[in-house]
Amino acid sequence: MTSLFTQEIHLSKRHDEIVSQRLILLQQMEDKLGGQNKEKASQMQAAETAFKRNLSLLKDIEAAEKSLQTRIHPLPRPEVVSLETLYWASVEEYIPKWEQFLLGRAPYPIGVENQNEAENTIQKEAQR
Repeated sequence: MTSLFTQEIHLSKRHDEIVSQRLILLQQMEDKLGGQNKEKASQMQAAETAFKRNLSLLKDIEAAEKSLQTRIHPLPRPEVVSLETLYWASVEEYIPKWEQFLLGRAPYPIGVENQNEAENTIQKEAQR
Protein backbone atom coordinates (compact mmCIF):
# COMPACT_ATOMS: atom_id res chain seq x y z
CA MET A 1 0.00 0.00 0.00
CA THR A 2 2.86 2.36 0.77
CA SER A 3 4.29 1.42 -2.56
CA LEU A 4 1.07 2.51 -4.26
CA PHE A 5 0.98 5.65 -2.16
CA THR A 6 4.61 6.44 -3.09
CA GLN A 7 3.82 5.84 -6.73
CA GLU A 8 0.81 8.12 -6.45
CA ILE A 9 2.94 10.88 -4.93
CA HIS A 10 5.61 10.39 -7.61
CA LEU A 11 3.01 10.51 -10.38
CA SER A 12 1.39 13.56 -8.84
CA LYS A 13 4.78 15.36 -8.75
CA ARG A 14 5.48 14.29 -12.33
CA HIS A 15 2.05 15.57 -13.36
CA ASP A 16 2.75 18.93 -11.69
CA GLU A 17 6.12 19.13 -13.48
CA ILE A 18 4.48 18.39 -16.84
CA VAL A 19 1.72 20.94 -16.22
CA SER A 20 4.35 23.50 -15.16
CA GLN A 21 6.43 22.80 -18.31
CA ARG A 22 3.30 23.07 -20.40
CA LEU A 23 2.45 26.46 -18.90
CA ILE A 24 6.01 27.67 -19.55
CA LEU A 25 5.84 26.46 -23.17
CA LEU A 26 2.42 28.08 -23.68
CA GLN A 27 3.77 31.36 -22.28
CA GLN A 28 6.80 31.14 -24.59
CA MET A 29 4.53 30.47 -27.57
CA GLU A 30 2.32 33.45 -26.66
CA ASP A 31 5.39 35.68 -26.30
CA LYS A 32 6.79 34.50 -29.63
CA LEU A 33 3.43 35.00 -31.36
CA GLY A 34 3.14 38.48 -29.85
CA GLY A 35 6.64 39.30 -31.08
CA GLN A 36 5.80 38.02 -34.55
CA ASN A 37 2.61 40.09 -34.60
CA LYS A 38 4.55 43.19 -33.53
CA GLU A 39 7.19 42.50 -36.19
CA LYS A 40 4.52 41.97 -38.84
CA ALA A 41 2.77 45.20 -37.84
CA SER A 42 6.10 47.01 -37.99
CA GLN A 43 6.82 45.58 -41.44
CA MET A 44 3.35 46.55 -42.65
CA GLN A 45 3.87 50.09 -41.34
CA ALA A 46 7.28 50.28 -43.05
CA ALA A 47 5.80 48.98 -46.32
CA GLU A 48 2.98 51.53 -46.16
CA THR A 49 5.44 54.34 -45.45
CA ALA A 50 7.65 53.19 -48.35
CA PHE A 51 4.61 53.03 -50.66
CA LYS A 52 3.60 56.59 -49.75
CA ARG A 53 7.18 57.79 -50.21
CA ASN A 54 7.45 56.07 -53.60
CA LEU A 55 4.12 57.53 -54.71
CA SER A 56 5.29 60.99 -53.70
CA LEU A 57 8.59 60.50 -55.54
CA LEU A 58 6.74 59.30 -58.63
CA LYS A 59 4.53 62.39 -58.60
CA ASP A 60 7.62 64.60 -58.22
CA ILE A 61 9.33 62.84 -61.13
CA GLU A 62 6.23 63.19 -63.32
CA ALA A 63 6.00 66.90 -62.46
CA ALA A 64 9.70 67.38 -63.28
CA GLU A 65 9.27 65.47 -66.55
CA LYS A 66 6.30 67.63 -67.50
CA SER A 67 8.26 70.77 -66.67
CA LEU A 68 11.21 69.62 -68.78
CA GLN A 69 8.92 68.68 -71.67
CA THR A 70 7.41 72.16 -71.74
CA ARG A 71 10.91 73.67 -71.76
CA ILE A 72 12.16 71.39 -74.53
CA HIS A 73 8.99 71.46 -76.63
CA PRO A 74 7.11 74.65 -75.87
CA LEU A 75 3.51 74.78 -76.99
CA PRO A 76 3.19 76.11 -80.54
CA ARG A 77 1.51 79.43 -81.24
CA PRO A 78 -2.22 79.32 -82.02
CA GLU A 79 -1.56 80.21 -85.66
CA VAL A 80 0.67 77.16 -86.06
CA VAL A 81 -1.88 74.91 -84.38
CA SER A 82 -4.56 76.24 -86.72
CA LEU A 83 -2.38 75.60 -89.78
CA GLU A 84 -1.53 72.09 -88.59
CA THR A 85 -5.22 71.34 -88.09
CA LEU A 86 -6.05 72.56 -91.57
CA TYR A 87 -3.14 70.60 -93.05
CA TRP A 88 -4.18 67.31 -91.45
CA ALA A 89 -7.81 67.87 -92.45
CA SER A 90 -6.62 68.32 -96.03
CA VAL A 91 -4.47 65.20 -95.83
CA GLU A 92 -7.38 63.15 -94.49
CA GLU A 93 -9.58 64.47 -97.30
CA TYR A 94 -7.14 63.43 -100.03
CA ILE A 95 -6.01 60.08 -98.59
CA PRO A 96 -8.74 57.99 -100.29
CA LYS A 97 -7.97 59.52 -103.72
CA TRP A 98 -4.22 59.03 -103.40
CA GLU A 99 -4.65 55.56 -101.95
CA GLN A 100 -6.62 54.42 -104.99
CA PHE A 101 -4.04 56.01 -107.31
CA LEU A 102 -1.10 54.40 -105.51
CA LEU A 103 -2.83 51.03 -105.65
CA GLY A 104 -3.28 51.46 -109.40
CA ARG A 105 -7.06 51.56 -109.24
CA ALA A 106 -7.62 55.24 -110.16
CA PRO A 107 -6.03 58.02 -112.26
CA TYR A 108 -3.71 60.68 -110.90
CA PRO A 109 -5.90 62.58 -108.42
CA ILE A 110 -4.79 66.19 -108.87
CA GLY A 111 -5.24 66.86 -112.58
CA VAL A 112 -4.70 65.44 -116.06
CA GLU A 113 -1.79 67.79 -116.94
CA ASN A 114 0.30 66.43 -114.03
CA GLN A 115 -0.57 62.80 -114.68
CA ASN A 116 2.19 62.28 -117.24
CA GLU A 117 4.78 63.75 -114.87
CA ALA A 118 3.57 61.50 -112.08
CA GLU A 119 3.66 58.41 -114.29
CA ASN A 120 7.20 59.27 -115.42
CA THR A 121 8.27 59.70 -111.82
CA ILE A 122 6.73 56.37 -110.86
CA GLN A 123 8.39 54.61 -113.80
CA LYS A 124 11.78 56.12 -112.89
CA GLU A 125 11.34 54.97 -109.30
CA ALA A 126 10.39 51.47 -110.48
CA GLN A 127 13.50 51.27 -112.68
CA ARG A 128 15.81 52.01 -109.76
